[in-house]
Formats: sequence, C-alpha cells, structure tokens
Amino acid sequence: MKTLNQVKTGETCVVAKLHGEGPVKRRIMDMGITKGVEILVRKVAPLGDPMELNIRGYELSVRKADAEMIEVR
Repeated sequence: MKTLNQVKTGETCVVAKLHGEGPVKRRIMDMGITKGVEILVRKVAPLGDPMELNIRGYELSVRKADAEMIEVR
C-alpha cells in the first residue's frame, strides 16, 4: 500500500482509497480528493510538511498527516 506522502516531487498518482473517519475523511473529500482523481505532487516543504499538490486544475496544500490517509496507485 502506497500513500500520498510517499509520492516524490514531480510524480503523478491516482487516488485509490481514502482512509480516516468522519469529519477528517469528509474534509479531505471536500478538498476534491476523491477516488480516481489524478494528483501531481508539485513541491514538498523541506521538513516534508506540507505538500503542494495540483488537483482538478487548482493548487492545494496538504499536511503530512492527511496525506498518510490517502492511498494511491
């Protein structure tokens, strides 16, 4: 199982599954991260938190803890 926080800068991946419960999972989905969506990892901060992503034509910053809940392929 590979999660979003393991994807390297410049790589593209596709969301396979979302982990997490209740409000946390809902917040991730509200940001546009749903199953089957393609994500490009643009930048990762020096300490790995946050990650800057391109998703659905916009830029999004995600915390490392949230990225660990997103399973990708």
